Amino acid sequence: MANLRWPDGKPKCPHCGSEDVSYLPNAKVYKCYAKPAHDKAKFSLKVGTIFEESLIGLEKWLPVMWMLVNCKNGISSWEIHRAVGVTQKTAWFMLQRGRLAMQDPLTGGNLGGEVEVDETFIGGKMRNMHKKRKNELQKVGRRAGKVVVIGMLERKGEVRAAVVPDRSVPVIREHVQNNVDVGSVIFSDEYASQWKMDDRYKHQVVNHAERYVDGQVHTNGLENFWSLLKRGLHGTYVSVEPFHLFRYIDEQAFRFNNRRGMNDSDRFIEVMKQAVGKRLTYAELTGKLEAETPSAIA
Repeated sequence: MANLRWPDGKPKCPHCGSEDVSYLPNAKVYKCYAKPAHDKAKFSLKVGTIFEESLIGLEKWLPVMWMLVNCKNGISSWEIHRAVGVTQKTAWFMLQRGRLAMQDPLTGGNLGGEVEVDETFIGGKMRNMHKKRKNELQKVGRRAGKVVVIGMLERKGEVRAAVVPDRSVPVIREHVQNNVDVGSVIFSDEYASQWKMDDRYKHQVVNHAERYVDGQVHTNGLENFWSLLKRGLHGTYVSVEPFHLFRYIDEQAFRFNNRRGMNDSDRFIEVMKQAVGKRLTYAELTGKLEAETPSAIA
């Protein structure tokens, strides 16, 4: 972990940035000797990462991060609770911190070339609902009470997905313009006839009422991602609150975008690199303080 954080072998103080740092083997911490001296001269490897101020040792944190990035359908807090010997509440908090490290830093620029755009609805299945709740939703529409998620997939590239307030034309256009290069070819379903922007993109639409594939025109790549996402939500996590949903989307997007040309070890190293410079406290997680922006899409 130290080698990943400081590849040049020179530890830096997370508080002042000084390289005048030495390791204290007895205390297992680093000490900064920069002048003038500051109050937080001693610091551990966890400081400045998602692990900061955690009483859980790295011998438990690292297996949790390994399982989170490499279990295709995700891993529940109850499984972590049994596997590493922490409470379920602690395991849930550890996983949420891990998902923050998996959040897309958006350093690769916009998507381009051939891009699939689609929306999906996340929520409870009608057949599993109480009769009273089912009757209420049937009056207002089967998608009432569900959360809308928009996704964009660059063919042979990465996927980006985010929770959006609704499926309105302005919302979809804003997210597409912010994430897809002008001049790209967009493949979408028939709903694109309402929001497509012919002055910026080349739109090709497939009507799902007639067929799902029309030559190269389809959204099967994104449908694959939605399938993986919902399999984890329904099969592994079972119940996810809407205000935490973006974290689970970040988790699945990370695994999806790092599935090709990488093994389990490569994915683990990648997430450990992204763990630096991020912080999530329990107060932020539970809504008592303002947390990080809940969107993987700018």
